[in-house]
Amino acid sequence: MPELPEVETIRRQLNSFLVGKKIKAVEIFLPKIIKAPQPEFEEAVIGSKIKNVRRRAKILILELSSGHSILIHLKLTGQLIFQESARPRQAEGEAGGIKNRESWKYTHLIFNFFNGSRLLFNDLRQFGYVKLVKTEKLTEFLAKENFGPEPLAKSFTFKVFQDILSCKPRARVKQFLMDQKNLAGIGNIYSDEILFFAGVHPLRRVGTLKEKEIKKIFEGLKKILQKAIRHRGTSADTYFDAFGQEGKFLKELKVYGREGKNCVKCEGKIKRIKIGGRSAHFCPRCQK
Repeated sequence: MPELPEVETIRRQLNSFLVGKKIKAVEIFLPKIIKAPQPEFEEAVIGSKIKNVRRRAKILILELSSGHSILIHLKLTGQLIFQESARPRQAEGEAGGIKNRESWKYTHLIFNFFNGSRLLFNDLRQFGYVKLVKTEKLTEFLAKENFGPEPLAKSFTFKVFQDILSCKPRARVKQFLMDQKNLAGIGNIYSDEILFFAGVHPLRRVGTLKEKEIKKIFEGLKKILQKAIRHRGTSADTYFDAFGQEGKFLKELKVYGREGKNCVKCEGKIKRIKIGGRSAHFCPRCQK
């Protein structure tokens, strides 16, 4: 599933290319992806200009001149691919899509712009969604999601992090980092990498963490997420950026997806365990 760095990468790219563009038409090939009546969706979208592209947690938000906003969640295998010009659907594998597959089969929605460019929503597993919300009610809508603070926001200070941790002393630290109610946007990949950076075992209870360990986790949150954004995210599965290119952070991963391989620090073997139905990768020697 695309996490904060991947979604933020797409947001920045789309914000550079979509703002000011006017939507000429929408092509809907899988109506269930749209969580709104199709006539209502088309009326709000067609003829509108993109005013801004925002992000909250793992949700992309396209603000429209019509007074509505489009909320897009990529979930497990969703992709947003921007094309400068339209091409036949059969040729879309070259534009970035599901690896080793004909991606046009998984294109469920296309936004066509008046200048000939377009935005494709692909989704192999079909867990992603597109919602329509009135922009004036956007704050209220997002509040219901109960997302935690954004880890890269200036307002997210060490003191804020300490306060959140203090509310969940019994939580496993890996699960704590992945809980969107605690922190927004962190998932399996970056929780593993942050804990390796901090030298903290994923099964540790939050209440057992020493202040120096908390500081190291906080430092890792900031550094690793920012570095991943600079590398345009991690293409560990089906993720591509908005131009159909793979993210380059995969080469920077220290533990995620490296089960059985040597630790980059101590030459010990990376292990993988299950925590609450999710995998955790770690080095038993370096993480205590």
